[in-house]
Amino acid sequence: MDVNVLMPERDPMGAAIADYFATGRAAKLRVFSSQFEEDEIPVSQLFRTYDKMPLLEQRALQLAEGRILDCGAGSGCHALALQDMGKEVVAIDISALSVEVMTKRGVSHARRVNLFDDSFTERYDTILMLMNGSGIIGRLENMGAFFAKMKQLLQPGGRIYMDSSDLRYLFEDEDGSFLIDLAGDYYGEIDFRMQYKQVRGDSFDWLYIDFDTLSLYAARYGFAAELVQQGEHYDYLACLKMK
Repeated sequence: MDVNVLMPERDPMGAAIADYFATGRAAKLRVFSSQFEEDEIPVSQLFRTYDKMPLLEQRALQLAEGRILDCGAGSGCHALALQDMGKEVVAIDISALSVEVMTKRGVSHARRVNLFDDSFTERYDTILMLMNGSGIIGRLENMGAFFAKMKQLLQPGGRIYMDSSDLRYLFEDEDGSFLIDLAGDYYGEIDFRMQYKQVRGDSFDWLYIDFDTLSLYAARYGFAAELVQQGEHYDYLACLKMK
């Protein structure tokens, strides 16, 4: 897995977050993929408060306890909500710009860290991976490395709360059947690239994983997966803990 951190000149999402924090507005954060048409991320959503968060995210924040690690923390919206609840949280992101914004917004422990860096070995009671948090795993072939890292970071009895989506709805036919090529790559393995103004990011892998597949991989690597809550459109919140 890539253990690098993002420099500002290759960090479109960080640039968008910095602009919105500074001015209250941002240009289009454009998203490209070889599998889909061009899309965009509304930057204001990256600054949502607890009451504007999806129910799955609210539930995860409610369940988080002990020393909490917020992975891919972005603008710090989840970390700030946790602090408001009186909880202890460390927010990490690979973006220097995002970490700078989080600090200015009042996140007490915001750090520029890649989750998969070998030197990152602290221990936590709860690890949060929200906003399609399974994405940072990248591809199914990285599951072994991911669960090995989780064993390294979790305290005994610790838990991971991860949300994701099952993209099979994209392949649903009018009769309700699903047209998925079982011989091809897993349908939840997506490549993305972002651009904000003139800042162009590198292409990266992003994993959307259905709960059954997540459960199978969790069991293979010594974890149990629990379906905590389902969303309105093929999305869900899962709890993962070591057996």
